[in-house]
This record gives sequence, structure tokens and C-alpha cells, in this order.
Amino acid sequence: GRYYGMDRDRRWERTKLAYDAMVHGIGTPVEHPVLAVLAAYHRGETDEFIRPLVHYRNGVPVATMRDGDGILFFNYRSDRMRQIVSALALDGFEEFDPGHRPDLACVTMTQYDQNFPLPQAFPPFSLARILAEVLAEHGRTQLRTAETEKYPHVTYFFNGGYEPPYAGEERCLVPSQRVATYDLAPEMSAAGITDALCRNIERGSHDFILCNFANADMVGHTGVLPAVVRAVETLDLCLARVLASAEQAGVSVLITADHGNCEMMIDPITGGVHTAHTTNPVPFVAVGTGAGALRTGGALRDVAPTVLHLLGIHPPAEMSGRDLREC
Repeated sequence: GRYYGMDRDRRWERTKLAYDAMVHGIGTPVEHPVLAVLAAYHRGETDEFIRPLVHYRNGVPVATMRDGDGILFFNYRSDRMRQIVSALALDGFEEFDPGHRPDLACVTMTQYDQNFPLPQAFPPFSLARILAEVLAEHGRTQLRTAETEKYPHVTYFFNGGYEPPYAGEERCLVPSQRVATYDLAPEMSAAGITDALCRNIERGSHDFILCNFANADMVGHTGVLPAVVRAVETLDLCLARVLASAEQAGVSVLITADHGNCEMMIDPITGGVHTAHTTNPVPFVAVGTGAGALRTGGALRDVAPTVLHLLGIHPPAEMSGRDLREC
């Protein structure tokens, strides 16, 4: 499951379990992989959380990695691939003892990290005049804040795959809780994020603040409905604090998402637990000074132009969206 092989929270003990299974054939030995997966389902383990299984035949692993093997990492998500690729391909890797690491020929689907000396099947292309860049061009200050789980989303991804901060961009990382799965702590680090967010709103030192609350997504992935309810209740309390600070400071707040998850916890086809993202419409809520009434027919491409209009900046021609407010 990706919980192990695609950890992104520096839980290297998880990465090591996936690494050992793929490279050395160390893991839970099974002779019938399909039956082993079905057994995991019966234990309540969904795909994400199945511990690494190793296919054995006649008492030995069917496949381990050897010198000269070629690997194509086909995941396009850089945040989910950095740890396992580091373990498999980078010289000087020290996060855990890799044992004998074969000499591998590795290719990544996309650019996972600018410092990875690996060929890419689809090299990056430049995203011109994105929101972060336009704000910097106009001398506007920015703050990005999230907990560890979503920190790359408000920095690297939001900047179009560009790691360094733009001019005037400040970053605030709130550590994620060290739990096995977030149904065990559905509040996650929302309170700490809210503290940082409210403090900076009240300071008034940034023109634009981007914040990500991870609860609805990360707890939604566990499929544990009572925990999801608690996660959403936590967000309600946190947003109340944010809106109170924003009202006192006289600023606008835009609340939205880029995909669904926790609104659908039961698969409508199978009747089983649903733990994946959805393509359902997401809300867009505007509150505060200059927010005004919203039009219908909005799309995610309209969010950046709306932000720019609120800041008195005309969107560049590269942006195909338009202001979500009824102007």
C-alpha cells in the first residue's frame, strides 16, 4: 500500500518496509498474491494500508532487484515518490541501512526533485504567469502555511513545481502529528495551523495568505466515518476562529478545495468503504470585505483571477478564468 511505499512524511520506517520487499524480498511471504490481498480486505485493510507482501515460490522470492535492472517510476506525484526514489537511486543515502543496493538504471516519470540526477520520461515545462508569480511581480507579500502532510501543496505545487520561494513569500510549517493513521488523531494539527493563520491575519503583514487544512482529505482516506465527523467538526471550530480574526482585521477570506473526499464515505456501487478522492463539485465561499455576491458556473480556473481582482491586480492573459464575484 502507498502508506508504506509512498510515504511523504519522513516516516522512513515505512519506506524501508517497501524497499526491503522490492529489493531484498523481505516481507510477508505469500504464495498466492490475490488470495493474500483478499485476506487483507477481510482483516479490514484497504489497498492503501496493506503491508508489503512478497510473492514466494518454492520457498524463495519470485523477484528481487539485481545489478543492471531498469526501473521506471510511473507515478507522476513527486511528493509521494521522493523517499522511495532516494532509497533506491541516490548516492549517500543514510536515512536507513539499505543493505546491498543493486546498481540500477532508473527513470522517473516526471521531475520529482530538482536535485535528483535521474533522467525523466516527461521533463517539466514552465507554467507561465501563475498566481504566485503574478503576486511577486506586483510586489505583494505572501504567506504559505500548512502541516507537514500538505506543506508541499502550498509551496512546491502551488508555485508550479518551483521549489524556491518567490520574492516576498514567507513559509510557515506546522508539524503533523506522529500517528500511524489520522483516524487516531482526526484533529491533526489544525489548531496549530489556525494559531499561525490568525496570528498573521491580525499582524496584517501579508497581502495574500494561502493555508491548507488537511483533515477532510487525510482522515477521509482512512474510511473511518466517526473520525471523519470529528475532523469536519474540528475544521468548523478552526474556521470560526479564522473568520473572527479576518472580520476584525477587515480582510476577505476565500474557502475552497480542489477535490472531494470525505463527503462520500460509502461507495455507491459496491456499498463498501470509499477512501479515494471524488470529482464532486467543491464549495467556494467568499466572506469579508469586497467579497460580494458570487455568480454561478464557477470552476477552479476562476479562483486565481478572483484573488487578483480582490487585490486590485488585472489577471494576465495566460489565465483563462474570470472573477467569481458578480461584478
